[in-house]
Amino acid sequence: MIVHLTGKLISAEPTQAIVEVNGIGYQLHIPISTFDRLPAPGKTLTILTHLVVREDAHLLYGFMTDQERQIFCLLVQTVSGVGPRIALSMLSSMPPATLSAAVAQEDVKALSRIPGLGKKTAERIVVELKDKMDKLGGTALPLEPTGREQKAQVMEDAIAALESLGYKPQEAQKRIQAAKALLGDDPALDQLIKAGLQS
Repeated sequence: MIVHLTGKLISAEPTQAIVEVNGIGYQLHIPISTFDRLPAPGKTLTILTHLVVREDAHLLYGFMTDQERQIFCLLVQTVSGVGPRIALSMLSSMPPATLSAAVAQEDVKALSRIPGLGKKTAERIVVELKDKMDKLGGTALPLEPTGREQKAQVMEDAIAALESLGYKPQEAQKRIQAAKALLGDDPALDQLIKAGLQS
């Protein structure tokens, strides 16, 4: 099992990153919460990982906090009908602490608003994990600044993030523009994405 990687960040998008370790490039599938914490390309980082082995592929998932990884593993290994895609969508839609609290408090309504997650699946998650989520803890790894300071780039990244969660391009752009108008000038990427999901 590959539990973490330390190497150079080659490139990053809201849903994936490539990290080079000793000349080998690893493609990682990541949630938006991890994307927002990544350093600028070319910088060195340590990222926690979880390997999912399927018949047709070996997929590596990356996380900047142990709490994110624990939640991801609980979801994909414990809850029937929840795979890596839905688990990443959940982590991209809510901060880990908020997600844990929603499950522990049996807030099915809040969970059902997550893209790709229906009411029945939300109820199943609550039943399976309500006694486990509130016990999770975790701290972020020491990180470099993101380096994404240009407003246009932040807007593009936020729109791409919503598209990766299943929104059509026009809908994603509309939501992010509405979110920016609500948050004011120069919002952080994670704030913009969360506001876009809620708009």
